[in-house]
Amino acid sequence: MNATIDDIYRSQSRRVLATLIRLLGDFDRAEEALHDAFAAAAQQWTEETIPANPHAWLVSAGRFRAIDHIRRRTRFDASRADIADSLYPEGEMLEIAESQEIEDDMLRLIFTCCHPLIPAEAQMAMALREVCGLTTEEIAHAFLVPAPTVAQRIVRAKNRIRTAHIPYEVPAKTELPARLAQVLHVIYLVFNEGYSASSGAAVIRADLATEAIRLGRLLLTLLPDLEVAGLLAMMLLQDSRRSARASASGDLILLADQDRTLWDGSKVREGLAFAAKAMAGESVGGYALQAAIAAEHARAATTDQTDWQQIVTLYNLLLVAHPSPVVELNRAVAVSMCDGPAAGLRIVEGLLGEDRLARYHLAHAARADFLRQLNRKDEARQAYETALSFCHQAPEQAFLRKRLAELADKTGQ
Repeated sequence: MNATIDDIYRSQSRRVLATLIRLLGDFDRAEEALHDAFAAAAQQWTEETIPANPHAWLVSAGRFRAIDHIRRRTRFDASRADIADSLYPEGEMLEIAESQEIEDDMLRLIFTCCHPLIPAEAQMAMALREVCGLTTEEIAHAFLVPAPTVAQRIVRAKNRIRTAHIPYEVPAKTELPARLAQVLHVIYLVFNEGYSASSGAAVIRADLATEAIRLGRLLLTLLPDLEVAGLLAMMLLQDSRRSARASASGDLILLADQDRTLWDGSKVREGLAFAAKAMAGESVGGYALQAAIAAEHARAATTDQTDWQQIVTLYNLLLVAHPSPVVELNRAVAVSMCDGPAAGLRIVEGLLGEDRLARYHLAHAARADFLRQLNRKDEARQAYETALSFCHQAPEQAFLRKRLAELADKTGQ
């Protein structure tokens, strides 16, 4: 039973939290209610009594307990009585918990986290904590900053929301374009965490990838912008490979080794259509370019048949639109497919020499792979060990250990 509740927590806890924030009007109160609701589920549910709609049950349970906590505190602070009554009008609980508004709650949460009154670095930390459910340590690892710094940013963001009375809502359509960039970035980060989990036992967090795609679709209905279409296209094309990216035992499978017959054809077709639409505009943005890169992979029957030169060209354009060391790293892999591992190695060593990706395990893994291809085994082994020291995802760790074992076997022959 605990495993079932754990699965529901992973797949639905962030949506439950988003609804509780709307109903309770406070992030900390909603987080406490969320944990109370799952504690109640652990005590009350059996395999035979799991509710048909766990989301509605958990929202109701969390809200009940939040009101009970507030009412108990009113015995010592009469000023809280009005708060309790306003949060719990008689007979309203289940109707609100099951209303259609819950479909927009995640988008409300993202827009609240991305409000312009909140500093940009705090927006991202807040969104990853509340929307993805990442721990402070995981966010710190993603941004390469100390965990206490992340914790302070989140606390300041919550305080700002409270003191500035920032509304928990999707803004009016006239305000959407000005808020779009940050919201797209958050959805992009949510998808990235789902596509390749920063830590844990699995390569993929399907719940986050699916939720990001759902949010992309919802945002596109609100604002039919080409960059929204580009982001949705990129997510669909990347997610189409989900079933091929890990073995039955959970081992990581690289793109070159994937069984492409396992790719989701419907997502590929839909993603290609959105990518073409995004690339047809007068100006092309970063998400459209990423979608175009994913489309090149989707159209190729094999790695060898991929148009790597076109991918390098697209990465060159992406670096102009959105300069990033991670984009440069990805470009290095494409360059190596065109010009050989030595060319890719020069780019990666330049990035590592500038210290921009010094703690990013994939940069060291790419360097190790180029060195392995060049038969520089001792240097490759050291690079794989460095990559392993910065890696927090179990399947990636297992893959890097496998590479090290293969090098050891070849060295001993």
